[in-house]
Amino acid sequence: MKSFNSKRIPKIMAVAVLIMFIVGLKIVVDYSLIVDKEAGYLWAQKIFYYHVPSAWTAFLAYFIVMIAAIQFLRTRDRKWDQISLASAEIGTLFCLLVLITGPIWAQAAWGKPWTWEPRLLTTLILFLLYVGYFMLRQFGGHYERVARNSAVPGIIAFLDVPIVYLSLKFWSAEAQAHPQSVMSEQSSLVLNVFFFNLATFTLLFIYMLWYRVHVLSLKQKQIKMTYGL
Repeated sequence: MKSFNSKRIPKIMAVAVLIMFIVGLKIVVDYSLIVDKEAGYLWAQKIFYYHVPSAWTAFLAYFIVMIAAIQFLRTRDRKWDQISLASAEIGTLFCLLVLITGPIWAQAAWGKPWTWEPRLLTTLILFLLYVGYFMLRQFGGHYERVARNSAVPGIIAFLDVPIVYLSLKFWSAEAQAHPQSVMSEQSSLVLNVFFFNLATFTLLFIYMLWYRVHVLSLKQKQIKMTYGL
C-alpha cells in the first residue's frame, strides 16, 4: 500500500479529488441556494448533486465489471478478474449510496422515503444482483472456478443498468414518482454544479479502482509466494 501511495500520479489524483470535493461542496452550499429555493426542496435538493453522480459512478463501475469479465473469459488473465472484482466492489458501494441518499431526498420531495416505483425498484434489484455476485465469489470454492463462474453473472447483471436508466420510458408516467424532466431542461447553474461533481466522482472512481486492483494484485502475489505457485 505504501508503494501505491508513494507513486506520483496516485498522490496527485488523491489531492485533486480532495480539493474538488471541497470546492464542489462549497459550490453546492453557497451558489445553488437560489435554484433550490425555486424548486421548493431547500437543503434536501442539494442531495441531487451527489445522488445522481453516485448513480453514474455505479453504472460506470458495473460497465467495467462486464467488460473485464468478458476479457477474463476470453483470455483467462487474472488481471481482468481483479479489475472486474474491484469495480464490482466500488460500484456496489456507490449503488448503496444511491439507495441511501434517494430516500432522504424522497422524504422531502414526496413526503415518504420509499415508493415501489420502477426506478427505485430496478435500482434495488441491481444492488441485490451484485450482492449475489459477491456471495458467489465468497463461497464458490477454488479461485479459477470462482472467477470463471462469477464472470457470467457479472456480465448478465449489467443488463439491469439500462433498464434502470430507461425506466422512465419503459413504464407510464402514472406508475412513476420520479420527475419526468431531463437534464437539458435544468438551469445553467444546476448543470455546472452537477457536471463538476460528476467529474469529481469519476476521478474518485478511477483512483479507487486503481488502488483496489493494486491491493488485489499484492494479495495474489503473496498467495503465490506462500504456496510456491
